[in-house]
Amino acid sequence: MTTQELTTKVEQALDEIRPFLQNDGGDISLVSIEDDKIVNVQLQGACVGCSVNQMTLKSGVEMTIKKYAPQIERVVSISQ
Repeated sequence: MTTQELTTKVEQALDEIRPFLQNDGGDISLVSIEDDKIVNVQLQGACVGCSVNQMTLKSGVEMTIKKYAPQIERVVSISQ
């Protein structure tokens, strides 16, 4: 998979999870993909201060991204 294809797959995964985050007043954006293995995202809005954002990141975002791009090993939240 090329870098562009991987980016597209990750964006598709984020598009799938975004409505759930937006329902809670938050959002998420792709910052970068390192070595085709680590996805850096930025949580926005209500997600920034949410006490369950790490659980959301692991069980929701990371799981969804791995469904689209199984080679991804980790999803990391980058601070603003």
